[in-house]
Amino acid sequence: MSILPESFYARDTVTVARDLLGKVLVCGNIAAPIVEVEAYLGMDDKAAHAARGITPRTRVIFGPPGRAYVYLIYGVHECLNLVTEADGVPGCVLIRGVTGVSGPGRLTRAFGISRAHNGLPVFDPGSAITVRDEGWRTGEILVTPRIGIRHCADWPLRFVAPHLQL
Repeated sequence: MSILPESFYARDTVTVARDLLGKVLVCGNIAAPIVEVEAYLGMDDKAAHAARGITPRTRVIFGPPGRAYVYLIYGVHECLNLVTEADGVPGCVLIRGVTGVSGPGRLTRAFGISRAHNGLPVFDPGSAITVRDEGWRTGEILVTPRIGIRHCADWPLRFVAPHLQL
């Protein structure tokens, strides 16, 4: 039940995305294993917020790693991403689902995550959001294109772990 260290996130975004599957997202008294994620690769990924460069909204994506990037989409849903890569290199992983909750908007509502959590370090034991390794094994990982985007929509950067085991 150890919280993932900052160094876990300071790696290639796709590697971090795959390795997040089976890790446990914790916010307050709510915790569940992550079963679905999408990788967003920075400046060359036109679907990534980082492709627009550094703005007040996107500053957190450019590092340091291991921070929550929470934003509003469609004026309705807040989405949780975890910042990856080295400090100054943009990248993040969208948490799309945990066991029992599918969809990034439903996930943030279920966990009580809002833009007030934006920028929080998820590796700090005192943080409102953390990610732990509790020993879940993913088995087969499904790889598909990302969902609900217009640009780079065919890139195989969505990862799903349909069968977790302890």
